[in-house]
Amino acid sequence: MRQTTKSELEFKQSNNVFPGGVNSPVRAFGSVGGTPLFIDKAKGSHIYDVDGNDYVDYVLSWGPMILGHAQDKVVKSVMETAQKGTSFGAPSPLETELASWVKKRVPSIETMRMVNSGTEATMSAIRLARGYTKREKFIKFNGCYHGHSDSFLVNAGSGVATFELEDSPGVPKELIKATLSLDFNDLEAVEEAFKRYPEEIAAVIIEPIAGNMGLIPAKPEFLKGIRRLTKEYGALFIFDEVMTGFRCDYDSAQGLYGIDPDLTTLGKVVGGGLPAAVFGGKKKYMDQIAPVGAVYQAGTLSGNPLAMAAGIATLEQLTKEDYEEMNKKVLRLTDGIKEIANQHHIPIQVSARGTMWGFFFNESPVIDFKTSKASDQHFFSHFHKEMLNQGIYLSPSQFETNFMSTAHTNEDIEKTLQAFNETFEALAKKGIVYEGK
Repeated sequence: MRQTTKSELEFKQSNNVFPGGVNSPVRAFGSVGGTPLFIDKAKGSHIYDVDGNDYVDYVLSWGPMILGHAQDKVVKSVMETAQKGTSFGAPSPLETELASWVKKRVPSIETMRMVNSGTEATMSAIRLARGYTKREKFIKFNGCYHGHSDSFLVNAGSGVATFELEDSPGVPKELIKATLSLDFNDLEAVEEAFKRYPEEIAAVIIEPIAGNMGLIPAKPEFLKGIRRLTKEYGALFIFDEVMTGFRCDYDSAQGLYGIDPDLTTLGKVVGGGLPAAVFGGKKKYMDQIAPVGAVYQAGTLSGNPLAMAAGIATLEQLTKEDYEEMNKKVLRLTDGIKEIANQHHIPIQVSARGTMWGFFFNESPVIDFKTSKASDQHFFSHFHKEMLNQGIYLSPSQFETNFMSTAHTNEDIEKTLQAFNETFEALAKKGIVYEGK
């Protein structure tokens, strides 16, 4: 049995200085119970807590560590850059170099602006869309999470769903009215919204592969339909690829789906594990951003040299062959999970898209937020705790996604599948069974 004494002490101390003892809500293990892991170090596909427990890590800092933790070339690049200075508050060649990698891999981004977080990127993209179109309303989708700026917290996924929070406390009513939150994968609802507000909708923003209500890919015809409607009604189409950018595939989600959005947001992988994000798109829209245009956006640490160095060192190493190999590992893992769950008569829906994967304890297909919430979260909570005991670190919420890295080995996958089997056996012995919603 794993030891938790030191993590428990750390959690007790952190509760004295942080709300809930954490600096991001899902880290508190609120939906799975128990003490959150306090991490001492990580390397490759493994993460180690302060009690010395060793876990195969599929959280990967919620996606960024696509090369694994403390990857040698990334660490070397950051250390060499730090010796020159950690922040300049002025332009540096590293910003342009990372931007060239972004343009090469995401051609819809003609020009861009570096920022520090996915929330900053999506907030700025919506502001730009409103400024360009001179309209206020925008469409988002129930269960999609676009960061914690005010407008996006209406029917949001991720931690908002995990903790079943009251919808949008602290958000002005005017912003709530300007946010049209529709069902994911429901094109009819989008058509109806445009018919009702033909000249009031500035943009449609979407996670093309939703990762914050569990992993739910958009239907191709759904995305193509939105692209058609936004062009017809003069609204901008924003692809939120903070999670999927350089993560789901070599060419990101827009490459997988063959969609050319007006604006794109990137994060996580683009910073190589350091705080960095991007919003960008067609030049005619981005030219509305100050100092060229009148839409204001700024940031003291935007384009931070350490984050730029980490991003460059990450993107320049990733090859199409890396993604092919990661995809094979994901399919091997998810096919194995389905087989083991079936052997134990556990209803499960397994989802995979590129290097991202997830699962729901659910008898029915999961296609949107409503069907995601119908999963057995109580069973997931017990399951997650037992998987930790087996040395496997999965996202601590039914509404989050898991990831694969180039550092994961076949031995890691075998250990994970064995852990799934032993976890189902252990839960059965304890009398913990799937009960549905």
